[in-house]
Amino acid sequence: MKKIVFICLILCAMPFMLLAQHSYESGGQTQLKMYEDSLSRLGKQIINNTEEMDRKNANYQFIKTLVSALKISNSFLYTFDSVKTVRIINSPDNRFRIITWFVRNDDESYRFYGAIQMNTGGKLKLYPLNDYSPMMQAPQDSVGDNTKWFGAQYYDMIRVNGEKQYYVLLGWKGYTDKATKKVIEVLSFNRNNQPVFGASVFDGSKNKKRIVFEYTRQASMLLKYEPEKDLIVFDHLSPPSDKLKNSPESFGPDLSYDGYKLENGRWKFLEDLDMRNKPDTKTDGIIDPKKQAIKDLSQYNYNN
Repeated sequence: MKKIVFICLILCAMPFMLLAQHSYESGGQTQLKMYEDSLSRLGKQIINNTEEMDRKNANYQFIKTLVSALKISNSFLYTFDSVKTVRIINSPDNRFRIITWFVRNDDESYRFYGAIQMNTGGKLKLYPLNDYSPMMQAPQDSVGDNTKWFGAQYYDMIRVNGEKQYYVLLGWKGYTDKATKKVIEVLSFNRNNQPVFGASVFDGSKNKKRIVFEYTRQASMLLKYEPEKDLIVFDHLSPPSDKLKNSPESFGPDLSYDGYKLENGRWKFLEDLDMRNKPDTKTDGIIDPKKQAIKDLSQYNYNN
């Protein structure tokens, strides 16, 4: 008899439990939409404000608002589609997502910001990313955690399964008023599930931990992953003359292509690839802010 009464109580309570859950989820969505609107507004200020201090103040508010939004239950599933000033990329296995953006300085250099949000299904687990690149004397040779990050805005991610699983990130890094950089970054997680940036997975590159390209800001550089070939392809960069061979800020594409081919969990360097069917150099969707002043952020795709 007691068992029957208990079952009846549960059945009677279920509609109210479901209604409460629906109300909670609906409320969470409403909160996230409000935060999204604020982030979209602040993001526009980060890009469009003419004064550097105003851009930085807007960024400070942006960070606080973003963290508050991500603390809401199930925020990992929320895409923040209207916030055009950030790039949000989910890992192919949906283990985490990485959020990156930048603030332009008056001298046309950039400071990058970001965070890794883990897919916990519950309480927020967030790793803020600290742009440590000004302190890096040899960024291609360094390994660091989220507090010593070689800042960039990422536009693609590749998961690699081998003896140790890791992820490859392709990113743009505004540098100076004369030069731009792009990067092939390596992200892994240690035994404590802490993020680690940089790893020796590139063959033929003198044991580099990441690959950094520097070239003139007047040029566009192809850096693209072709999944059907397990190949990262990129423009070969050359100086305009031998006199400038030690000045990478003058380098540009020379109409030849190199790449890294994935083999047994490592990336093998390949020279002079046959690229008669050349990939679209705009596939990363990135436009240099200096080259294209856009006030409508819905059409703003960033850096080149």
